[in-house]
Amino acid sequence: MKHLEGKITVVTGATRGLGKGIAIALGEAGATVYITGRTLERSTSDDGVSGSLQETQSAVEEVGGVCIPIQVDHSDDEQVRLLFERIQDEQGQLDLLVNNAYAGVQALTDASGKPFWESEPNLWDACNNVGLRSHYVASIFAARMMTPHQQGLICTISSWGSLSYIFSPPYGAGKSACDRLAADMAIELKPQNIVSLSIWPGIVGTEKFTQFAANMDESAGLDPKNSAIKERYNWETPLLTGRVIAALATDSTVMRRTGRVQIVAELAKHYGLVDKNGERPVSLRSLRFVLPLVFPALRKYPWLVPNINVPWSLLLLKSLSSPKIGAAE
Repeated sequence: MKHLEGKITVVTGATRGLGKGIAIALGEAGATVYITGRTLERSTSDDGVSGSLQETQSAVEEVGGVCIPIQVDHSDDEQVRLLFERIQDEQGQLDLLVNNAYAGVQALTDASGKPFWESEPNLWDACNNVGLRSHYVASIFAARMMTPHQQGLICTISSWGSLSYIFSPPYGAGKSACDRLAADMAIELKPQNIVSLSIWPGIVGTEKFTQFAANMDESAGLDPKNSAIKERYNWETPLLTGRVIAALATDSTVMRRTGRVQIVAELAKHYGLVDKNGERPVSLRSLRFVLPLVFPALRKYPWLVPNINVPWSLLLLKSLSSPKIGAAE
């Protein structure tokens, strides 16, 4: 259903991964989708994974959407300002911003296995400049477009890494700050009838994370948590996050959610949405996800485990020792 027809949306960091899947889902729903990224034409990065704005544009158009690619380096505030100035000139409105741009993947990969004190201090900037800071900058210009119309939705992509250790301290600190940014922006935006949310995908099979799983050392299979990654247990595709955001953008009661963390799998269940393969992954705090990590045999029979979410209070108590599994950018 083209329930976003006539809506103007922006997805930052959409050359591949989550951003690409979100853009496709918004186009699928009928929105006009502006996408940003540093790579305009098809190319293959140093990690062997291709991705470009033109490829995403083609994928959006294949599902009947309208996609406008704009080459933007989100570490340059002036380029971001010009992006929103162009949208204002061309459309005169903005209905949805998805803050997704993130430049820390390669730095986190290079620092993998090292404690923070053995990494260079610039790991912090790699994780949180095009990430936390760029989300704030894009939100400033988006809010300036939305407030005159007294409507809009800003979704900031975060991660379970804000609750539990994943990858490194700079990553976790940045994701926790993304949640707080979304919550505090919501307070100031609510009188303007603008919603601000933090979005937590689950284990997302992006191009990069799929490559990581394929190259995982076989000896890691001895660890049930790592073998779950290798087996792609309860993975989501980027499309599911996009479909959830599209549903949020047309939910007349979405203001009730403003300022809060929203979990993709739980919203998919609420809205009756399915992933690309027609399935619906469960939340990472569901017993149906947690118990098979401990008892791998249950992965073949997930329906035997109740799809009941563990209370947040218990998750917080367990956060220091919880498995290093979460959303990949």
